Amino acid sequence: MRPLSQRCCQSASVGENGGVNRADRADTADRAGGGVTGIGSAAGAAAGANLLALRSHNTALVLDLLRTAGTAGISRLELAERTGLTPQAVSKITARLRAEGLAAEAGRRASTGGKPRTVLRLEPAAGHAVGVHLDRDEVRVLLCDLAGAVLAEARSALHLGAGADAVVERTARQVEELLPGAPGALLGVGVALPGPLDHARGVLHRVTGFPEWDGFPLRDALARRLGRPVVVDKDTNAAALGLAVAGEGDSFAYLHLGTGLGAGLVIGGSVHRGARTGAGEFGHQVIQLDGPVCGCGARGCVEALCLAAVARGDLAEAARVLGTGAANLVGLLDIDLVLLGGRTVAAAPGEFVAGVAAVLGERAHRKGTPGDAIPVRLATGGSRGVARGAAHLVLAPLFGRRDG
Repeated sequence: MRPLSQRCCQSASVGENGGVNRADRADTADRAGGGVTGIGSAAGAAAGANLLALRSHNTALVLDLLRTAGTAGISRLELAERTGLTPQAVSKITARLRAEGLAAEAGRRASTGGKPRTVLRLEPAAGHAVGVHLDRDEVRVLLCDLAGAVLAEARSALHLGAGADAVVERTARQVEELLPGAPGALLGVGVALPGPLDHARGVLHRVTGFPEWDGFPLRDALARRLGRPVVVDKDTNAAALGLAVAGEGDSFAYLHLGTGLGAGLVIGGSVHRGARTGAGEFGHQVIQLDGPVCGCGARGCVEALCLAAVARGDLAEAARVLGTGAANLVGLLDIDLVLLGGRTVAAAPGEFVAGVAAVLGERAHRKGTPGDAIPVRLATGGSRGVARGAAHLVLAPLFGRRDG
């Protein structure tokens, strides 16, 4: 199956954070049920750097159903039933997607009457995205196809305090090492790192422990260096997006405990970033007024207390502190699920899951609703979770998500 054509994947106009600009209204083809249309060139992107743009909400709906159907595929009739579109509109959309290499036949399925139905599936190799997890002490880069499957990986030590030029150059080289493995169009590069930062502008704030990054335009710097569209977000938001795309639910908090502590929030099915894209600074809620000084400058932050307990080998206390912060979050937002991740959790998953669950169970008991304790689970994705979520920052708009 041929990769995305130039017509389908012309350099799209880049949004505030390098993402796909969405048209305010559909064009004539969209009103008729049409699909992908080319739009203008990407500002600042080198020739040949392509970012897939969709004008049609209907096309995105169909693409997302093709994605979730997997290799088994889905028929046009099922697409019409699940989208509410007319069969004629679905036929036009799928014909265009097949012509552009985004969809392919997956066989035939018996019908209740008449000839067997043709089943369609997403063509994952038609395009690719790169996901970068830029941590405080290492960088991990993944090459993913349209379905989010990992095709290649690179990882190396990197000190976030080495200076902007050195970090940008090392990250760019790590990305470039994987690009020869992308047979289809490269849609862009998603970068996830510790906050706080401005997701909309791709500008870092005072990253905890590295205040020298304050005001640095990471998105634009990497886009210039790579000649590719770039999206930047917090590591926790990226991971939460990846989990939401994978079907973890519409209401959950992802708590990431690694070199720092933060949260990604999914509320109403979408990643919640807040009015200034600063939501999720979970690690910097103060729970001990006279506690130890945190890297953010405050005292008694959940992050400082939790990491101090980990450093002295008291995982039970670390889990209790993490659970206390999680209980505050549950009480404030009434979420349905808590997911835990990050390298520190991965080193002792049983202790952290049990410890956090115990605190949430105590909270439910005090409320008089012991049967309603919020479940706590280990997040799927393992050590790749953040980088894979970063790739979804690029892929999500293709499938109609507005939180990519």
